[in-house]
Amino acid sequence: MRTSIRLSLLAASLLAAPLALANPDVVRLGNLKFAHYGAVSYMKDYCGKYNLKVEERMFPKGPDIMPAIVAGEIDVAALASDGAISGRANGVPIYTVAGFAKGGARIVAGVDSSIKNIQGLKGKKVGVTRGGAHELLLYAELEKAGLSWSDKPGKDVQIVFLAFADLNQALAAKQIDAMCQSEPQSSQAINKKFGVEIMKPYTTKMGEPVRLLVMTEKLYNEKKDVAQRLMKCFVDSTAQFNKDSALAEKYVREQMFKGQITPQDFKDAMDNADYTYDVSLEHIDITTDFMQKYGVGRMAKPPKAAEWVKLDLLQKAKAELKVK
Repeated sequence: MRTSIRLSLLAASLLAAPLALANPDVVRLGNLKFAHYGAVSYMKDYCGKYNLKVEERMFPKGPDIMPAIVAGEIDVAALASDGAISGRANGVPIYTVAGFAKGGARIVAGVDSSIKNIQGLKGKKVGVTRGGAHELLLYAELEKAGLSWSDKPGKDVQIVFLAFADLNQALAAKQIDAMCQSEPQSSQAINKKFGVEIMKPYTTKMGEPVRLLVMTEKLYNEKKDVAQRLMKCFVDSTAQFNKDSALAEKYVREQMFKGQITPQDFKDAMDNADYTYDVSLEHIDITTDFMQKYGVGRMAKPPKAAEWVKLDLLQKAKAELKVK
């Protein structure tokens, strides 16, 4: 009799808590190693409460994620808008579902270069990563300053293409005179005193670049419940970072950068960037126009934002979590 009662109670408890026993849905995240990508990275530690397991894979730069999406290896990705726009233009089946950060760029000159402003880049070598938002930002500022550029000698500014990870070393070794770099690397260059800030490249029509959270069409269309829970987790984790700066610093410094950046590096980096949720169709269309103008991304058919930006998941998640 007692055995029968115990079995009945066990059966009732199993029926009462199906979510606790359910296997979490796996979502594969493509991400980049920058300070302002921290709230997205934090999802892998935070999404268990939404019955999700986020598996993160780091990439050297945004466009490198696109082949992994095409191969069916990535479901959601964080990258600069130009990488997403280029991917979409070349047939990668993605939707933009949110913005997750803005800012996060500086033009930094060598401390002994005597460069004081953007006009001072004339006759100099400037490093930048090919195919990223920083390339686009640099060209827009050079054009505004009336300077020409090429990766070959003969123009006002010679562009030197380097990976993000190599730019600081090249500036410190005086192989380049200046760089357009991301965060926290640009703050590190300044704090280690081999670089000085020339400007934050936000003075053109593009303004501060917005980084995009993109989702595969397959996840968005075929697994709506998973997609919505993931979006709710993204909004929630971002809200946690915005509410608790100590949590954000600890996670980025210890988990993402393994102690390789200082508290001052993190503070300075995030003084030049924001964790956010939103992006406008106008900003994406302006960025697309700049890409076409400067030949960044090699787009056969530039996409219109209205065709591939889907913000309904974001709006619902923000409403449910009461986030502005």
